[in-house]
Amino acid sequence: MVLGLIIIAVITVGVETHVDRSLVESSGLLGSSLLGWQLIYILPVAILTNDFFISGFWMRTFASKTDKDLVIGTSIATVAVAIILTLVGTTGLLAAWTGAWPGDPPQEGSIAFFLLLEQLPAWVVGIVLVMTVSLSTAAFDTLQSAMVSTGSNDLFRNRLNFWWIRLAVILVIIPVVVVALKSPSVLQIYLISDLVSASSVPVLVIGLNSRCYWWRGFEVVVGGLGGLLTVFIFGTVYTGSARDGANLLLLENGLYADDWSVFGSLPCHDHRCIAETDGHPGAFVAAPVGGLLWGLGAFALRLAVQWTVAKATGKRFDALDCPPPRRLANFAATEAWSEEDGEPVDRVAAKPAKGSFF
Repeated sequence: MVLGLIIIAVITVGVETHVDRSLVESSGLLGSSLLGWQLIYILPVAILTNDFFISGFWMRTFASKTDKDLVIGTSIATVAVAIILTLVGTTGLLAAWTGAWPGDPPQEGSIAFFLLLEQLPAWVVGIVLVMTVSLSTAAFDTLQSAMVSTGSNDLFRNRLNFWWIRLAVILVIIPVVVVALKSPSVLQIYLISDLVSASSVPVLVIGLNSRCYWWRGFEVVVGGLGGLLTVFIFGTVYTGSARDGANLLLLENGLYADDWSVFGSLPCHDHRCIAETDGHPGAFVAAPVGGLLWGLGAFALRLAVQWTVAKATGKRFDALDCPPPRRLANFAATEAWSEEDGEPVDRVAAKPAKGSFF
C-alpha cells in the first residue's frame, strides 16, 4: 500500500504540477538557514528519545528471532522510511515553487502537502486519501495492540482478564480524541511528549548499561522531573518571566525560532529583545542536559545519605557493590534459537532479576 501510494503520488505530481523557476530562487528554500542547522539537532533528539516510549517498536524488537534478524529488519526499514520521508518532504518545496503555498490568503506551512494535493485530479486525491486513512488506521491498530500488551503484562502482570484491559484501552482513547480535537495544534501535542522523553530518556539509558550497575531508579525519576524543571528555569531566565517559563513546558510559541536559543545562548542582552524572540527550542537542550545533571546530583545525594546511615548504624556501606549474578531458574532447559545459524539449541532460561529503586 505504501509503495502504491508513493508510485501514484510521484507520477501524478510530476505530470500535473508545473514548477515556476522564478519562485525557486525567490523562495530561499535551497539556501542555508539558522533554523535548518538547529533542526539537525532538534529532530534527532526529539524523535529518538520519543521512540523509546513507543511500545510498537519494542514489540517488533522482541519479536525478532535473532539479533541478526533485528539488524536486517531495522536496516531495511531505515532505508524505506528515509526514502518515503524524503519524497513527502519535497512536497513542501514543490508547493512553494508551484505557487500552491502560501496561497491567498496565506496558509500554514504544515498543510503545504494538502495545498499541493488540490492541484491533482480528483481521482488521484481520492486514492491518496483512502490510502492515507488506511495507513493511519493500521498505525492506530498497532498502537492499540501495544497498549493492551503493556497494560496486561507490565501493569497487571497478566493477572487481570484480557477483556478488561481492552475495555480500559477504549476508555483511555476517549479523552485522547477529545484533546486532539480541542488542541489548537497537533504538532504541539507531539512536542510536549518529545520534551518529556528528552528529559527522561538520557538518564534512563544509563541504567541499561550493565557497567552502570550503581545507577538506580531514584536517579531516573529525579533526573526526568529535574529535566522538566530545568526547562522552566531556562524559560524564566531567558524571557525574564515565570509565566513564559511555564508556557515553555507546553511549547506555546511553537518549535521554530530565528536565533541561537536552541543552544541556550542569548543573541542579545536587552530584555526587550529577549522577550520578542520565541526562544523555546532551547528546551530541547535544557531538558536532556538538565536531566543528566539532576540525575548525577540525585546519585551523589543518595550515596551521601546511604553512607551516613551506614556510619550511624554501624553497617557496611554497600551502595557501590556490584550486584550478584542473575540466578538461573531451576527447571529443565528450554528451547532457544542460535543467533549464528538459526538452529534451535538448549539453553537454560534465566530468572529475571528485580531492580532496586534506592
